Amino acid sequence: MKAKRDQETPKMPITPDPTHEHQLVFTSSQAARYLGVSLATVRRWTDAGYLTGYRTPGGQRRFSREQLDGFIDSLQRTSDESARRTEVA
Repeated sequence: MKAKRDQETPKMPITPDPTHEHQLVFTSSQAARYLGVSLATVRRWTDAGYLTGYRTPGGQRRFSREQLDGFIDSLQRTSDESARRTEVA
């Protein structure tokens, strides 16, 4: 019976999946995967002020889904504006 009970119990993932719609807070590594860039790029963008987040009391970076989605939207708006300027010129 014990083996059957173990098979019925779903295993919890060790690292939350960043594509999961209920995840609210991302680590730097998870944010990098979510954005499709390297961890070093997330660090550079954060240090330069392009990507906003916050730091835990231990100094680790954290990002909300809203912050990451807002950053993606700002990149798309900038890209759209550049394309319009190119068409006009």
